[in-house]
Amino acid sequence: MSRRITGRLVIATHNPGKLAEMRELLAPHGVEAISAGELGLHEPEESGTSFRANAAIKAEAAARAAQLPAFADDSGLAVDALGGAPGIYSARWAGDGKDFTAAMAQVERLLQERSATTPDQRKAHFVSALCVAWPDGHREEVEAHVDGTIVWPPRGTKGFGYDPFFLPDDHSRTFGEMSSMEKHGLPPHGMGLSHRARAFLKLQAKCLAPEDGDDR
Repeated sequence: MSRRITGRLVIATHNPGKLAEMRELLAPHGVEAISAGELGLHEPEESGTSFRANAAIKAEAAARAAQLPAFADDSGLAVDALGGAPGIYSARWAGDGKDFTAAMAQVERLLQERSATTPDQRKAHFVSALCVAWPDGHREEVEAHVDGTIVWPPRGTKGFGYDPFFLPDDHSRTFGEMSSMEKHGLPPHGMGLSHRARAFLKLQAKCLAPEDGDDR
């Protein structure tokens, strides 16, 4: 049986962009969110071989350390022509300095080496795996993705990471050109477009939907 998220929750990330998005998604549910960084928690080694496994590693480590429920995301960009790379290594491609401009340039160089120049040769998708872990070992996990195309040069300065050169299907602007509401705003005000928003909608249905008689 699914377990509801209530009270205080640790967001197990040190990424300010992810932290901001997660706080915005949780805000309407009355959940008090505190980050792993604010608690001084260390970042565990992400040794999993999938997004879901790495999200669980981060959530479980934070839940044990803080003795509170912890919420983690593991997400990344998978480019079809690159065999799904950078995938779970998306952040590592940006290096210790988190230089995503260089990471995007590396993706583009590899696509050019493969003569992937037309939109149909540059298909990609963002993946988000979300995990909520409790100190007693209980976990709730979901995963979602959004399809799109790699564009070059990157467009827009909003968002973070690979957003400026990811054009979601059926849209004319990259994630880097969209406001936070356009990118990950949830219904009824937003479309729940991003991979993280789509995963959060699944998590919301499992763990945050009001119980019968709950008019919160």
